[in-house]
Amino acid sequence: MMIPGLGRLPDPPSHDPGFEDDFTARQLDENLWIDHYLPHWTTPDRSRARYDLGDSGLRLRIDADQPDWRAEDAPLRVSNLQTGLFSGPVGSRRGTHRHRPDGLVVRTETAERLLWAPTAGRVDVTVSASLDEGCMLAAWLVGTERLSERDSGEICIFEIDAAAVGGRTTHARCGLKAHSDERLVTGMTEVALPLDVSKPHTWTAIWGPSGTVIGCEGQIVKRMPQYPGYPLFLMLDLFELGPRTAPDTAYPKTAGLHRERGWDAVSPTPGTPCP
Repeated sequence: MMIPGLGRLPDPPSHDPGFEDDFTARQLDENLWIDHYLPHWTTPDRSRARYDLGDSGLRLRIDADQPDWRAEDAPLRVSNLQTGLFSGPVGSRRGTHRHRPDGLVVRTETAERLLWAPTAGRVDVTVSASLDEGCMLAAWLVGTERLSERDSGEICIFEIDAAAVGGRTTHARCGLKAHSDERLVTGMTEVALPLDVSKPHTWTAIWGPSGTVIGCEGQIVKRMPQYPGYPLFLMLDLFELGPRTAPDTAYPKTAGLHRERGWDAVSPTPGTPCP
């Protein structure tokens, strides 16, 4: 794959990653992953992920009987793995990823867990996108907001709608979202990749004082001078957006996670994004 003008990604660090999973174990590694999607904003029955582990990795599922993540957001169902948790007490508005403007309030208080939350570094994410109607596969690095509500920026490694996956070309969105961090400027790009991403491909994000780079299969697809210089969780999400598909035999809807690797690099000025 060649992306004119943007060049190749640097090779991964020579030392072992501090965070790694190929999903070959019989059970999900609870030292690496939390199998709930932003559980503090909803209830456990709605936030819990559906998934299978097998020879080819982990298969995220949306099942026919899966409830909406929040009743207010219906129709929206999601199965997600993330590498941390943070929330304030029930009834508060403190918590990771206040991504909606309509007043998210903590419904389930969660114990703080920082399984992998670097302030700078590199992550390689090998996934297979969904081809199922109404689905989107996404990978994000989101500010934990544990130290400050300002620390809410997001590196969007990719968002891939099932309808945008083709046998020869796939369209994906990537970039940076400021959310409540006025120090950042939102900048998202749609990229056309000469790939069928329903098959396994590796996406990369590298971020730190020199900025943020996003790539796919070793090629850079977006460069940005900014970076969120505070702890970030990794989130891997399969969404079903819109009404449920009839009949129920259309389910489960799925996407594959095959290998995830991350390297930490401590920012010299944590909490301060690049200008």
